[in-house]
Amino acid sequence: MSERKVVLIDGSRIPFLKANTSYKNLRSYDLARLALKGLLDKTQLSPQDLEQVIAGTVLSNFTTSNVARDALLGAGLAHNIPAFTVTMACISANQAITSGVDLIASGQKDVVIAGGTESLSDAPIRYKKKFRRKLMAAQKFKKPWQFLTFLNLKDWLPEIPRVAEFATNRTMGQDCERTASRIGVTRKEQDEFAVRSHLLAAEATEKGFLAQEITPISIEPKFKLISTDNGFRKDSSAEKLQKLRPAFVKPHGTITAGNASFLTDGAAFVLLMDEQKARALGYEPKAIIKSYTYTAQNPEDELLLGPAYAIPKVLKQANLTIDDIDVFEIHEAFAGQVLAALKCLNSDSFAKDNLGLSKKVGEIPMEKINTWGGSLSIGHPFGATGSRLVTCAANRLIHENKKFALIASCAAGALGHAMIIENCRG
Repeated sequence: MSERKVVLIDGSRIPFLKANTSYKNLRSYDLARLALKGLLDKTQLSPQDLEQVIAGTVLSNFTTSNVARDALLGAGLAHNIPAFTVTMACISANQAITSGVDLIASGQKDVVIAGGTESLSDAPIRYKKKFRRKLMAAQKFKKPWQFLTFLNLKDWLPEIPRVAEFATNRTMGQDCERTASRIGVTRKEQDEFAVRSHLLAAEATEKGFLAQEITPISIEPKFKLISTDNGFRKDSSAEKLQKLRPAFVKPHGTITAGNASFLTDGAAFVLLMDEQKARALGYEPKAIIKSYTYTAQNPEDELLLGPAYAIPKVLKQANLTIDDIDVFEIHEAFAGQVLAALKCLNSDSFAKDNLGLSKKVGEIPMEKINTWGGSLSIGHPFGATGSRLVTCAANRLIHENKKFALIASCAAGALGHAMIIENCRG
C-alpha cells in the first residue's frame, strides 16, 4: 500500500482583533462559524466532499463545549459531518490540524477542515465554589426560607479570571521574566524584536501579503466591513516601548505590554486532503505536511521553551538540519520567549545538557523568522494561532519560492510543538 501524503490546500481566517473591540458581542462559536464559511467560500469546496471538522479552543463556553460541531452546523454544513473539539492551550489549533493529518494519513478520511477559535471578550467567568455548591443544592429546595442562604453578598462575587499556570500558580508573564533573566535576554532585545514584529505586520498588511489569509467580514449592528487585523502598531518604535513600565515583575522586570502579545479574538482554519484526492477534485495543493512533533518540559523552569525542544526533534524526524529550513513561523507569546528559545538553539551547553546532542542545533537567521509579523503584532487568539501560523508559512514559501518551512510554538503546561511543511508549487 503506497504512503498517503497529506497536503494543505489553503487556509483562511477572519481578521484578528483586540479583545473587547468589534467582536466583543460575539462568541467563539460565532467566530468559528464565520471562519469556516470563509474557508469554504475561498476554496469552493463542495460540502459533500467534507468528511470531518476539528477545532481547537482554550476558554470553552459551556453552551458550545463542542464548538467544532456547533460552528459546523451554524455555517450551514451537512448534519452528517462529524466534528470534535480539542484543547491543548496555545497549540490547540496545532493539535486539531495534526489530528486531521493523522486521520488522512491513516486512510480514515480524505478531506478534513481543522483549526481553532477563541473569544477573549467572552471569557467564561464563574461564581466562587461555595456559591456554586449552593446553586446546585437549590435545585432541591422546597421551601422559600431555604433561599435565605443566598443573602450573603460575598458569595455573589465572581472569580476573577487569571491567566496562570495551574502547576505553579505563576502567570505566563512571570515565567517569561524568569526565563529571560536566566538565559540572558535583555529588555532592549525584547523591545527591538517587538518593534520588528509590529512594523513587519504593518508592511505585510499594506502590501497585501496578509490579505491572502484573511476573509473580510461584516458584523452587526452596523455591518461595517472588517478586512484587516487591528492590533499592529505601524508607528511602533523602541523609544516608545522603553517608556512602558514592567507588567509582571515590578519595578525591574523586562516584560511590558509592548513586548507581550495582547488578548485577541479570532478564528482560523485550514483545508487538508489526501494528495490523490486533492488532484482528483482539481485542487493544486500549497504544501505537503512533512512531519510534526510535540514535546513536554518541566513547567517549573521551562514553561516557554517548547520550540527549543520541538525544533530539533522535528528536524531529526524529517532528516533535515536547521540550515535546510527557508521559512520559520514561530509563535510570539512574548518577545522574550522567542529570543530565549533562539538562544537555546544556538547554545552548545543547552544542546548537551538538555537535548543530549553533541553540539548546538544552530542559529536561525532573523531574516527567515516571522517576516510578515507575528503574534505580538497580529494577535494571539489562543485556540486559533496555530492555524494562522501554518497558513502563513505556506503562503511565505510560495511567495519566496522556497522549499521548507518550520512552524513552532510554546504552550501552557510547558508543552511544545513543531511542524515542517514542504512547498508543492516550488
